[in-house]
Amino acid sequence: MQTRREALKVAACGFGSLALTGLLAEAARAEGLRPALDRPQIAPHAKRVIFLFMQGGPSHVDTFDHKPVLDREDGKQLAFDDDRIIANTGKRGSSQRVLKAQWKFRQYGETGRQVSDLFPETARHVDDLCFIHSMHTEGIAHGPATLFLHCGSTSFIRPSMGSWITYGLGTENENLPGFVSIGASTGNGGPRNYGNAFLPAVYQGTALGKAGAPAADARLRNIANPELSPAEQRRQLDLLQALNAEQLSHGTDTELEAVANSYELAWRMQQNAPDVLDLKEETPATQAMYGIGEAATDNFGRQCLMARRLCESGVRYVQVTYGDNTANPAWDQHSNLPKHADHSRAVDKPISGLLQDLKQRGLLDDTIVWWGGEFGRTPYAEKNGTGRDHNPSGFTVWLAGGGFKPGFAWGQTDDFGHQAVQDKVHMHDLHATILHQLGLDHERLTFRYAGRNFRLTDVHGQVVSAVLA
Repeated sequence: MQTRREALKVAACGFGSLALTGLLAEAARAEGLRPALDRPQIAPHAKRVIFLFMQGGPSHVDTFDHKPVLDREDGKQLAFDDDRIIANTGKRGSSQRVLKAQWKFRQYGETGRQVSDLFPETARHVDDLCFIHSMHTEGIAHGPATLFLHCGSTSFIRPSMGSWITYGLGTENENLPGFVSIGASTGNGGPRNYGNAFLPAVYQGTALGKAGAPAADARLRNIANPELSPAEQRRQLDLLQALNAEQLSHGTDTELEAVANSYELAWRMQQNAPDVLDLKEETPATQAMYGIGEAATDNFGRQCLMARRLCESGVRYVQVTYGDNTANPAWDQHSNLPKHADHSRAVDKPISGLLQDLKQRGLLDDTIVWWGGEFGRTPYAEKNGTGRDHNPSGFTVWLAGGGFKPGFAWGQTDDFGHQAVQDKVHMHDLHATILHQLGLDHERLTFRYAGRNFRLTDVHGQVVSAVLA
């Protein structure tokens, strides 16, 4: 038999929750906690993005940018404008030893695109890929270039791309975060690469696992309470949210609002996230398609399958990092280029599985899959050794789905693959183009902070319409 005092206590908690909901709705409208746009600014071609971040900078001339001249000139000492030497000394035209591609290139698909033997599984999907061979970016070192890739700035604290997208569009599923970062690295910007900076805190990415750790352990920890029943937890949350509502009634506090929202989201996630992240629900055939269960591919295969399940459940932006937390991240082969083979072996089959899975489920049409690193690598040997140095002046990324032209290639580097020379695409341009496909005008997606409007592309960027279907 419940006493009147107990009944009032429970009811008060319920009233507090209702009051908080109303307060947060008003605060959201005032402070931008809801999507910035009531409707897309442009007719969207995609709803979500999966970014496959190859940390460290894979060599484009050994993967997707075939340069026969490298074979002919292999071993010769030629003059190149080396970005690192220019930055450190101002000297141009330094003598460097040309280093040929270390893997054979072959033609694939109806388009006959050239792909090296590092990516034979991904090459099976070449007719679905849109290559941009003329990328260039800011930042010579990993830290600045990685921040620029994710945030559009080499040094200033700026919101990450996933935060901008969820700020502009919100989430498709109120029971899950709108932005998830799988296997994020703690180095080269660390949390800033999925951070919200000055955007309301609710738009920060949710980290799932970390680089270098087993993907099997990448889960949302402490999501269940073994000591309290759901009803008891709900009563606790109602009381806490009533206290938050009282605090919020005395003024706007975006951080407190974000915390209050996170409590509600955490409650809903308890009921939904475990199922979304449970790969055991997938058939053995699907898991095998991603390479799960195989020593070389199990880790990244799990990450890619989690990305598909998250996107399928309504997450807007999922960035998947292939990397580690060492001083020289993943693809950073300054003196041991053959190590690229180990990395490609780990990611090739999972990437192929992701593309195949998305396509057969009908998800590729409105999902953008973006593959690339923070920069490329030089066409010559670093210090006459067996590796390649960083190259922000010319490199390759590819995109699939989401309204990008399939089986298409845009732009060129020079004959050696050193610098972008034709139809150049800056990282700001790529950001603008991906936003465009999601229905966002990069010039109008702004947030006012410290007396000025900010945007992902700052005052730069043009949509590359040539790569759009």
